[in-house]
Amino acid sequence: MLRSFFLYLSAAGWARRLLMALPFATRVSRRFVAGETLDNAIEVTQKLNEKGLMASLDLLGESVHNEADAKRATDNYLALLEKMAATGVKAYASLKLTALGLGVSEDICVLNMRRILTRARELGHFIRIDMEGSAYTEKTLKVFRTLREDYEFSNVGIVIQSYLRRSEQDMRELAAEGSSVRLVKGAYKEPAEVAFPEKADVDANYVKLMEQYLSAEARAKGAYLAVATHDEKMIDAAKRFVEQNHIGKDQFEFQMLYGVRGALQESLAAEGYQMRVYIPYGTEWYPYFMRRLAERPANVWFIAKNFFRG
Repeated sequence: MLRSFFLYLSAAGWARRLLMALPFATRVSRRFVAGETLDNAIEVTQKLNEKGLMASLDLLGESVHNEADAKRATDNYLALLEKMAATGVKAYASLKLTALGLGVSEDICVLNMRRILTRARELGHFIRIDMEGSAYTEKTLKVFRTLREDYEFSNVGIVIQSYLRRSEQDMRELAAEGSSVRLVKGAYKEPAEVAFPEKADVDANYVKLMEQYLSAEARAKGAYLAVATHDEKMIDAAKRFVEQNHIGKDQFEFQMLYGVRGALQESLAAEGYQMRVYIPYGTEWYPYFMRRLAERPANVWFIAKNFFRG
């Protein structure tokens, strides 16, 4: 019930206006968001790099409604690429296609992505396309394939959500294409006909998809997997599978969110696994923050403590 409530709040304009007007709100959001500026994000990334952790930087923002806003977001991502190159941080960029105009026009979105991927390729950077709600799954995959097949960009990856019923087929096709996939459980509210409603089914599908994508056949075609989870059962399942199948620690990576299970992140890095931290930043933090609370309602206690401090 709490998960559904926070997912509802993530899209509720009245709740967004109310919370973001509270004096302590920005401070509380820093639990999961690096800050509101690019410099904030780079500073956090450098500190994590010093601990042996890589990063995935995401400028928060989604669902722009006009071409000008999509171009502005594109320019901001180009600035991020330049900053990463200038500072030498071990990181790549993650982005949402609706921030680049997918909801306005597919052509506008593809044009903006071509600008970003062209500069990223020149600088030796990789770009990860995040997955959004199921209404955008097919559109996102279409743009991803257009960029790889029609424009021959190899420096781009995608995200797949294990709670979607369609994901097994999507992963099978992506493996055949030799794609880089970040596998997550999923953080949006979806109907039962689209997504598995029970956590046990989502978890079982996660392990199945993870093992299929790490198979020798998939890896031989160039498929690469980022195992993105904070669930130690999923992490242990991945560890067992790679050990049993003699898969090198450089042939996949673990990923987690900034502000969640930092000690476990450092422990995995110390064990020699590639560990990447997803670091969001920017002023549009509200929807992201609400989805983090939906994933783990225990974090509401963290808000309560900060409320009484503020």
